[in-house]
Amino acid sequence: MHARNHWGGSFEINGGDSSAAEDDQRSREWDRAALQPQQHHELDETQQSWLLGNHNQRPQKNKYVDLGCVVCSRKALKWTGWAFVAAFFLIALPVIIVKTVPRHKARPPPPDNYTVALHKALLFFNAQKSGKLPKNNPIPWRGNSGLTDGNGTTDVKGGLVGGYYDAGDNTKFHFPMAFAMSMLSWSVIEYSHKYEAVGEYNHARDLIKWGTDYLLLTFNSSASKIDKIYSQVGGSQNGSKIPDDHNCWTRPEDMDYPRPVQTANSGPDLAGEMAAALASASIVFRDDAAYSKKLVKGAATVFAFARDSGRRTPYSRGNPYIDPYYNSTGYFDEYMWGAAWLYYATGNKSYISLATNPGIPKNSKAFYMVRDLSVLSWDNKLPAAMLLLTRLRVFLNPGYPYEDMLSMYQNVTGLTMCSYLHQFNVFNWTKGGMIELNHGNPQPLQYMANAAFLASLYVDYMNATGVPGWNCGPNFITSDTLRSFATSQIDYILGKNPMKMSYVVGFGAKYPKHVHHRGASIPNDHKKYSCTGGWKWRDTRNNNPNTINGAMVGGPDRFDKFKDVRTNYSYTEPTLAGNAGLVAALVSLTESGGRAIDKNSIFSAVPPLYPVTRTTSNCWSECVRYNLS
Repeated sequence: MHARNHWGGSFEINGGDSSAAEDDQRSREWDRAALQPQQHHELDETQQSWLLGNHNQRPQKNKYVDLGCVVCSRKALKWTGWAFVAAFFLIALPVIIVKTVPRHKARPPPPDNYTVALHKALLFFNAQKSGKLPKNNPIPWRGNSGLTDGNGTTDVKGGLVGGYYDAGDNTKFHFPMAFAMSMLSWSVIEYSHKYEAVGEYNHARDLIKWGTDYLLLTFNSSASKIDKIYSQVGGSQNGSKIPDDHNCWTRPEDMDYPRPVQTANSGPDLAGEMAAALASASIVFRDDAAYSKKLVKGAATVFAFARDSGRRTPYSRGNPYIDPYYNSTGYFDEYMWGAAWLYYATGNKSYISLATNPGIPKNSKAFYMVRDLSVLSWDNKLPAAMLLLTRLRVFLNPGYPYEDMLSMYQNVTGLTMCSYLHQFNVFNWTKGGMIELNHGNPQPLQYMANAAFLASLYVDYMNATGVPGWNCGPNFITSDTLRSFATSQIDYILGKNPMKMSYVVGFGAKYPKHVHHRGASIPNDHKKYSCTGGWKWRDTRNNNPNTINGAMVGGPDRFDKFKDVRTNYSYTEPTLAGNAGLVAALVSLTESGGRAIDKNSIFSAVPPLYPVTRTTSNCWSECVRYNLS
């Protein structure tokens, strides 16, 4: 058998039969052959280059690497390796660190100014509570008060204990109190998700329930027909010299003077507002079936009293305890307002028929285009009622037989929003940017806050239906323009004004320190001050010892000037109705929870309506028929 040796020569394999001597002889022959290569065989190029080359020269590396099944460039292999190393440090290592290091929740973004102010503004209602306070009351300088209200002077078991004091005095005015509860309920219905986002949903509901529980005491809410409503507790007559809520500067906890109860044997305005408060609250508490039903029953009863043809004299007429303070100028706006809320709460079509009865706007002068009728207040519910009914048209569009009146309400609502814009000069404006909705009279901020809420809500209705704006006469106005109006007025209240002062107590670095408020101005030192003994706290120039957080004061004058003086209530007194509008505006503008409304909850009791072919966008585009004057 022949085989090739590694030098190219051949040799014979005998299968192992040769002797050791022969093997040794062959080995010596192979060695001599190796020493004389030129004589016995030819070298290949690699062998020759090795033999002839310089053995001291470093051999060159091959440019390629044999990986077995793949032959690749050595340079490519090097760069690939470095790429894997870089990827490890840039990608894999951070992932490993993130997976192994204990996780910590990222800090949420700081709340916007509207959210911060909202937390404060709601606290004002806690400071105004009357009656036996809950254990978790967050106002340390407040205690139980008014525990004998209505005892011996009413047929209400347990008296008229509870509710809210109206302002810096200790009077419980039921008309503005009911309006405040209506506004709070409306804001919760539209923006419940925002209240939840800022952690105030349960708080707001508790505040509403504190008010509605009390309102249910002011008439026989379990009956189907009533003949009177208790309209006020406490108060004063102008020029009175006897101890009362105005002559005495006394903490509510220390009241020891008579607190008369006023009774309304007629009063469609008061009854209509109370119906609105109870009906709107019944939607807020729809998850509590028993309480919601109780509220609806009370709302229906008190609204029947409002419609009683023998009881249509304004509740305040001729009453010296009410007329100088909360005089009602009409009641057809409360008819629209109360009926709209009762329709949403019950689905009973008799209420929407009443709200769209042509006689209602005629008697309320809703279509007269009087600029003051576009100003929402505790006395005038027209702009709120028409916006609430516009909601029905743009989202459900019920058509016949309501269409004509609903379209008219939407027309006027659009013009109301136009009147708020500076460019049309319907109202005067101060140099500092405050709209003068009450003609430069004292306490302008409550009207500004209400208008800001209506404007912001109107924008959200447009956004919810995909409508970018509306017409003011021949001018197309974008929704952003109206939103800017709302934010400008609330920003003014929060400190963007010539005084560089926040008019909401406790918000910002500079705010009123001499608020016209008995409880806030008298030290909580466990001493009881007499009716006149408390005057020293009213008249002192010292700051209030108790901070009444969230109280929106009356505000500046028409020259943007503000005097932080306790004795001048025009500047420094807060009110329940004013703060309700502020809360509603703040929650509508906050970014917390997103910019949207709850379109459907308000309609949960509304029955299916007739199908119509008109789209909601058509409803918006047809809404303005009048030129702005």
